[in-house]
Amino acid sequence: MPTILMRYRAAALLGAAVIIAPLSVAAFSAHNVAAAAPTLSASPNTGGSFAPIVSADKPAVVTVTTVIKAENAGDEEASPFRGNSPFDEQFRQFFQDQGIPMPDQSPEPRQGQRAEALGSGFVVSADGYIVTNNHVIDKASGITVTLDDGTQLPAKLVGADPKNDLAVLKIKPSKPLATVGWGDSDALRVGDQVLAIGNPFGIGTTVTSGIVSARGRDLNSGPYDDFIQIDAPINHGNSGGPLVDAQGKVVGIDTAIYSPNGGSVGVGFAIPSDQARKVVATLMKDGSIEHGFIGVQIQPVTADIADAIGLGQPEGALVAGVNGGTPAAKAGLKAGDVINAFGGSPVKSPRDLSRMVADLSPGTSKSLSVWRTGQSRDVPITIGRNTGDQQ
Repeated sequence: MPTILMRYRAAALLGAAVIIAPLSVAAFSAHNVAAAAPTLSASPNTGGSFAPIVSADKPAVVTVTTVIKAENAGDEEASPFRGNSPFDEQFRQFFQDQGIPMPDQSPEPRQGQRAEALGSGFVVSADGYIVTNNHVIDKASGITVTLDDGTQLPAKLVGADPKNDLAVLKIKPSKPLATVGWGDSDALRVGDQVLAIGNPFGIGTTVTSGIVSARGRDLNSGPYDDFIQIDAPINHGNSGGPLVDAQGKVVGIDTAIYSPNGGSVGVGFAIPSDQARKVVATLMKDGSIEHGFIGVQIQPVTADIADAIGLGQPEGALVAGVNGGTPAAKAGLKAGDVINAFGGSPVKSPRDLSRMVADLSPGTSKSLSVWRTGQSRDVPITIGRNTGDQQ
């Protein structure tokens, strides 16, 4: 693919290739696949070689190229360390807290230039549904998908969810396509082997290996932060590509890296597959996702706070403030309340509550279990529509 390679290299020089990554899916009950092609299944790694996994999964990995207008390329380019990606401020704070310098920023394309952004993705249904990161296609005026065999096809955006950084595309292939299957990211353990597949720098589909370095990384970018940290090398262009386990199943979506020099230093972040799977199914079915909110500021319950208010365990979400006119205000929530259950599910941390609320559709009614003045009480609440970074 020399033509593609030259074009992608030019895109990288323009700073158009992104450093954040992908998602993959198997057949979904929300979508009936018309064209039947068997989902590829890789055998467990044997003899120290990942070749069986790669031969099974690689045909379903694609390259996603987008055309970005000059004003979008300059102002909205989705580089995660450029000061304008949805993750930038959170990455800056995260690495500042760790005493690590932020990486250098790439130069922006000049006004009037036509930039191309490069990412990766997965075929998730035989009739042409593909999943990638939202930041790969954000603000794009045109999207092209290149299949593993080199076939290039125009793609249509089916739907996107910026909060989860996920997007679903659709192409019209001439024959049923190979797909990959979902794995169980919740079963991943620190130290497990993983493979990252994508198209770094536009040089062609590339496979790198590593291990799970950490689980549950919270970069403070939103209620869905639960990143898998990996040391498998990923670079510009890997965004939207799959992270697969020893069975060849997708357990993560390569989404971001920390790099002080623009290249991989073994610190990558992936969206867990169990988180992405539901989002993708909804986007394939409805084309969009509405997130809920209740209108509170919350913080952790420390041991000292728990002792002071008579809670047996330092768990739950402490209400630090209630926004006027919100569902929380209408329900009568007050600063100082501790929410320890939502809809019957226990709330052990503020992140638990944020995710539970965000996962609900506006208009849904639930009951909160609230600890107030030494007593537990149930508070009914109707979920509102999230129009920003509310919770």
